[in-house]
Amino acid sequence: MPRWEQGTEERLREAALELFLEHGYENVTVAQITERAGLTRRTFSRYFADKRDVLFAGSDQLPAVLADAVLTADAGLTPFEALLSSLERVGDTVAARVAPHAAQRQAIVDSSTELKERGRTKFAAVSDALDAALQQRGAAPPTAALLANVGVAIFRTGFGRWVEEPDTATCSTRVREAADELAHALDHR
Repeated sequence: MPRWEQGTEERLREAALELFLEHGYENVTVAQITERAGLTRRTFSRYFADKRDVLFAGSDQLPAVLADAVLTADAGLTPFEALLSSLERVGDTVAARVAPHAAQRQAIVDSSTELKERGRTKFAAVSDALDAALQQRGAAPPTAALLANVGVAIFRTGFGRWVEEPDTATCSTRVREAADELAHALDHR
């Protein structure tokens, strides 16, 4: 049975990020990534489907994780409270996972139309999953859809602010601040 070297996935990720930042995402090939990492294309394929996957690996799990967090939140919480609690809890988990490269990754995504579209697609799936989970908690379909979209906006805002300054507050704090900011704006409409 072949033994995979420890740290291989991280070596590939670091090589890709370096190259994306140096040359732009669109100008980098998988062959260049593997060459920089000192590995083969076959090894790359064990960890990532394509070069986009280096930036979005694991994000396909986010909709289910968030939906599960909503469904398992305290039954006494309102749908919005359950949603916010879930966004905070999952936000810190995601932040811990992506912390070493969050700012680099975001800079690369922000520089590419293709990657920004992939991000929007990812969050559309999150919204759909949250909508379904909120309906299972008893929210009416139009309310669940609204709350799901608002939740995605709160999560993206809070996470984005955490990425900009990860050492000043936790991701959950930034998510809560985004929700409070929205509530304050709505109070003053």
